[in-house]
Amino acid sequence: MSRVPVSGACSPDAPVSMAKPNWLLARWYVLAVLVVILDQLSKLWVSSALHYAETVQLLPFLNLTLVHNPGAAFSFLSDAGGWQRWLFALIGIAVSLVIVVWIARLAPSQRLLSLALSLILGGAVGNLWDRAILGHVIDFIDLYYHGRHWPAFNLADSAITLGAVLLVVESLFAGGVKKEEANNE
Repeated sequence: MSRVPVSGACSPDAPVSMAKPNWLLARWYVLAVLVVILDQLSKLWVSSALHYAETVQLLPFLNLTLVHNPGAAFSFLSDAGGWQRWLFALIGIAVSLVIVVWIARLAPSQRLLSLALSLILGGAVGNLWDRAILGHVIDFIDLYYHGRHWPAFNLADSAITLGAVLLVVESLFAGGVKKEEANNE
């Protein structure tokens, strides 16, 4: 008895469609946009509430301090003369485009990776906006312990950091799943 393939049935030879329903894909981009909006609103609020370099203590380890960072992380190249603005803007655009495509190609089951990339995308665009419009990134979160201050940062930086941590967690978890699948075969 021969088997007749049913239309739409999956066979090992059939091409697999990676198309996702639009709402599944859109939720990750919406999250990135929400990160950008929250980041920009927080920067707008701090910029209107504080004078440059003004410090307001919130907790024994947390201040709000308005500073402008023309460089990259930890003020890297902040005194380079202005050309770094466009270099970091181009890097931000390139990274953002890669992440947009990467998210679009992920399987719907890759939620943790999608979440991580969405947070990184939102943070990158939030800081890119500042750099392109203002020429510097607005930072205002000042964490410290016994007089030792971490470099000031913002919500975009926090989203990027959380996204990077989730990427590491996802890569460790995905590696364990792949080993388990290989052992079961």
